[in-house]
Amino acid sequence: MTKPWFANYPENVAHHVVLSRYSSLVDLFQQTIAKYRQQTAYSNFGAKLTFEQVDELSRDFAAYLQGKLNIAKGNRVALMCPNTLCFPIAMWGIIRVGAVQVNVNPMYTARELQHQLNNAQVDTIIIFSPSTKMLADIIGNTDVKNVITVNLDDLANKGLPCAPVDERLTNTISFTDALAQGENVALSEPTLCQDDLLFLQYTGGTTGLAKGAMLSHGNLIANILQYQEFAKNHIHYGNDVVITAIPMYHIFALMANTLAYFYFGAKNVLVTNPRDMPSFVEIWKNTPATMFTGVNTLFNGLLHTPGFEQVDFSSLKLCIGGGAANQTAVADKWQQVTGVKLYEGYGLSETSPILTANFGRFSKEKNQSEYIAGVGVPMPNTDISIRDDDGNAVVQGKSGELCAKGPQVMSGYWNNVDATNDCMTHDGYFKTGDIAMLDDNGFFHIIDRKKDMINVSGFNVYPNEIEAEVANMPSILESACIGVKDAKTGEAVKLFVVTEKESCDSEIITEQDVIEFCRQRLTAYKVPKHVVFIDEIPKSTVGKLLRRELR
Repeated sequence: MTKPWFANYPENVAHHVVLSRYSSLVDLFQQTIAKYRQQTAYSNFGAKLTFEQVDELSRDFAAYLQGKLNIAKGNRVALMCPNTLCFPIAMWGIIRVGAVQVNVNPMYTARELQHQLNNAQVDTIIIFSPSTKMLADIIGNTDVKNVITVNLDDLANKGLPCAPVDERLTNTISFTDALAQGENVALSEPTLCQDDLLFLQYTGGTTGLAKGAMLSHGNLIANILQYQEFAKNHIHYGNDVVITAIPMYHIFALMANTLAYFYFGAKNVLVTNPRDMPSFVEIWKNTPATMFTGVNTLFNGLLHTPGFEQVDFSSLKLCIGGGAANQTAVADKWQQVTGVKLYEGYGLSETSPILTANFGRFSKEKNQSEYIAGVGVPMPNTDISIRDDDGNAVVQGKSGELCAKGPQVMSGYWNNVDATNDCMTHDGYFKTGDIAMLDDNGFFHIIDRKKDMINVSGFNVYPNEIEAEVANMPSILESACIGVKDAKTGEAVKLFVVTEKESCDSEIITEQDVIEFCRQRLTAYKVPKHVVFIDEIPKSTVGKLLRRELR
């Protein structure tokens, strides 16, 4: 059946791709190593690992897990590490023994960590040493018995300082010692297939405790090959240089940077602490990047960091934003500074993650590419249906909940049948919880999260729209809005605003200034009733605005 969005596919991009060419990610890994053996796969703090070294070191780590800790196929192993060279080595080691990687945010609180370790039934964790305090606080409430600690300087050997392992943890082993022990241990790699579980990718827990999305080898292989086909005109095999600043434990960087661009033979330059923007800019000045992935807040932060405009962007070919909507004001300034269009993708942890991407479309009438704002069109082999609250498909041009079906969609939530049933339609579509619309051009648009919608006097107000408009106001760095109870209108819009630090006293913005600015651009019921100035908008480690914390 022909879909409205197929007209927007580049002429050489297939609507469907064959997904059976690799039996597992290990199969894909081995073929990639053979092809790019001597090239640099990952670099961090100036240290480099070739594809061959990734093969050898991950084999040693897999041998340690299997031979010393008796980790077997299907066992869950937690990886709680920022972007360092240890992350991909640990990841490929876990994958090669057939274990299931449980990706853990190193910034988790003790409560969040305890829930995830217990929910995933983890007894082995690879953990960044500064995060060991959180583990020490709760390890007695878990089944964890094997603790492998990662130091900032491991595999980099640059003398980098790092917080010590919490002294309350006993019987730990360092990552480098585990590698050394595994070097002399035989490895028996199990037979794996696409149906085997690969990752437990925990959702943000915005509506309660985080749930573990079960992602298989087949889910990730599908998304890698779907992206490869859709982005085929933008990939430079063996020659791409990718800056990886969003966390590798987050599904966006995990699939796109850590796996897909590894498969494409790219060099991944890892940024361990992207919040240190001046250092990040210095890394970019020394990196001839061809491709960059990020989120709106990261793009915005770079644009407001002195020295970023002095970077040589001549090698940069592709920039993709995900995780949250790209604001037009940020995207326009990004193109102005870098000379490269900021494209957008859309997906979720439950969908491995990419469902749609927007690289524009080629207009035969104008004989040139044109860009239509939005999250673009579905990946090959992917179907999307926009549905109302009763589960009925709405007509093109009307908004509703975006529901998706495809080989990248998870099988369900780990040990949570009720949540799995709740998120699936009767005909097998995954309900994303996002309000979206398919326009007349065959492009999808995300309007907002269903749960973030504000109801003002019966009218639906979407925070994304307000925040995007406020981004155009001079001297405002960023904003976020929520709904608060109101006696007259049920709910009212409350806007939190961060102003640029370099603003002088004569440019002080008042609450009334913001309200007047919004009145000129927004319908009356969308105008914020309350404006609060704060120093920083709370964000997740990947840069998503955390409206729940503002509430």
